[in-house]
Amino acid sequence: MRLLVLGGTGFVGSALAAQLVTRAGGGDTQIVVPSRRPPRHKALASLPGVQLVQADVHDPAALERLLAGCDAVVNLVAILHGSAAEFERTHVALPRTLAQACVQTGVRRVMHLSALGVGPQAPSNYLRSKAAGEAVLREAGLDLTLLRPSVIFGAGDRFLNLFASLQKSFPLMPLAGADAAFQPVWVEDVARAILACLDDPSTIGQTIECAGPKVYRLAELVRLAGGWAGKARPVMPLPDALARLEAGLLSLLPGEPLMSADNLASMKVPNVASGDLPGLERLGIRATALEAVGPGYLGALGSTELDAYRAAARRG
Repeated sequence: MRLLVLGGTGFVGSALAAQLVTRAGGGDTQIVVPSRRPPRHKALASLPGVQLVQADVHDPAALERLLAGCDAVVNLVAILHGSAAEFERTHVALPRTLAQACVQTGVRRVMHLSALGVGPQAPSNYLRSKAAGEAVLREAGLDLTLLRPSVIFGAGDRFLNLFASLQKSFPLMPLAGADAAFQPVWVEDVARAILACLDDPSTIGQTIECAGPKVYRLAELVRLAGGWAGKARPVMPLPDALARLEAGLLSLLPGEPLMSADNLASMKVPNVASGDLPGLERLGIRATALEAVGPGYLGALGSTELDAYRAAARRG
């Protein structure tokens, strides 16, 4: 197999590449991973079978060149923060360009990572643009499988690691969206789901919900992250007005925002499986509990400071 993985240098992409390499066992599987800055991803490039290519995936001609000779493509490209135009470019325009390039090159099999809670009437740019991207790919008539994960956790995540790092730096955790519901799913389970769908043609045309075995409130997740990192702090839920103020202030900090008003709007929609669509069990995957993984990688944070975390996040 020759597989193109868009967003392959990111959190999920790295897990997927590692699983593909392990499964190939030295075989002839080729994993093409485009990047604007290949030298930043030496560990990924060192994996056998991984071909790191300098390219701009938003360029139609470049995307056609990347797809040439591929059997399938996985699109993992997404952003959590940005303007309406940036969400449109990443979540809608890129899938449209990808669909057109697939038609031009004859690559029919497409795996696309979306998100739980998406919809055209959703309260955030993130969720609405994700829904629009799904629609673009469906309308292209490709052999498409959509995966909708909840928040994804694992070593190197930017969710639980962030809250653990914040509690190492601050004595109190004022928390916007404290009652927001999540059903966290392990990154390795998401990667397994992608591989399972690639192996199973009967998943073509399906939307798979990727969620863990348990639903949590955000405040509970923050407490768990702090406790596992050895720095549990009191959590102070914020009323809506203060939550919006906090989100606005955090969005002004340098580097990648810790939170934005759009994130807060997204949290109005429960980030949990609907139960109306197939889940991980459809793929023969038993979802891994957060408690089985979280203490291991959060407990290893040691004396990591928030600035170090954010620098690592920018490098990713």
